[in-house]
Amino acid sequence: MNTKLFVGNLSFNTTENDLQDAFAAHGTVTEANLMTDRSTGRPRGFGFVTMGSPEEAQRAIEAMNGAMVDGRSLTVNEARPKEERVGGGGGFRGGRDRGNRSGYRQR
Repeated sequence: MNTKLFVGNLSFNTTENDLQDAFAAHGTVTEANLMTDRSTGRPRGFGFVTMGSPEEAQRAIEAMNGAMVDGRSLTVNEARPKEERVGGGGGFRGGRDRGNRSGYRQR
């Protein structure tokens, strides 16, 4: 069973290949992903590495948490499941005048 790890405090210069190579020394890496900003495409400074087994994941956590990669001390722990997001914030105010607390437009 695969185990996904969260990897934080990554340098913006670190690539997915760098991440894969760093963790491969501690077991089988089945996937390495860096998170990027949707609007700019720039790295966000964290990513995920999926290890081949829970034992390999634990070895990788012990070895890589606090390890220096590209001049940064990594934060590595087991990834938590993504939280469900509830409905959007929209922003539509029904045409009310924001300066008037009664909710009706002044004439």
